[in-house]
Amino acid sequence: MSTEETAYPLALGGDLQVADVDFAKAGGLVPGVVQDARTAEVLMVGFLDADALGTTLRTGLATFRSRSRGGLWTKGETSGHTLRVVSVDVDCDRDTLLIHALPAGPTCHTGDTTCFDAARGDRRGAAEGPVGAGSAHGTGTFLPVLDAVVADRRAALPEGSYTTRLFTDGVRRIAQKVGEEGVETALAGVVQDDEALLGESADLLYHLIVLLRARDLSLADVEDVLRRRHG
Repeated sequence: MSTEETAYPLALGGDLQVADVDFAKAGGLVPGVVQDARTAEVLMVGFLDADALGTTLRTGLATFRSRSRGGLWTKGETSGHTLRVVSVDVDCDRDTLLIHALPAGPTCHTGDTTCFDAARGDRRGAAEGPVGAGSAHGTGTFLPVLDAVVADRRAALPEGSYTTRLFTDGVRRIAQKVGEEGVETALAGVVQDDEALLGESADLLYHLIVLLRARDLSLADVEDVLRRRHG
């Protein structure tokens, strides 16, 4: 089914029901990471409760629980810049949602395409087509998703999560893991194949994100430093 032919109401991926989502873990809310269904660009992160998720699935419009408004909030209900939802998937711990949507105009209230402006770099022409190998959108779209998930893990500290164990062990242990993964990545770059190098690089980036979050920092802060150096 193409994105233009999506039928409503939607169903959660994996044959899950709204009741299967672990809202209780973080006080009744779960983060919802919204990606452009065509470009895979991360557009925003909002929080949903069971009512917001049910409304999103029923209407096909991304709807969130607004703590400032004290109720449900449908993205674009004032500006008209709605997010037409194509699919909603649940992560392995059932406490984070990945929402694929088609934006009707800019997503951010500043007028930018995405609320992750600091993470975008030069992404002009994003709406002209899907992600392709070697395109400006071919990299950098998932890291903000991972960063948001790690931040949520730090806030909720779900039992049985490896990320929770890292945060519980503290900054020194996390920093040690970053050092270990850095050495393993360097060795893979010299004596192992491409698949091994990519795998070690992924491990290094993950642990680096955890270290940043443990210090109340994020990838956006690192990108600010790079941007200042580049400019």
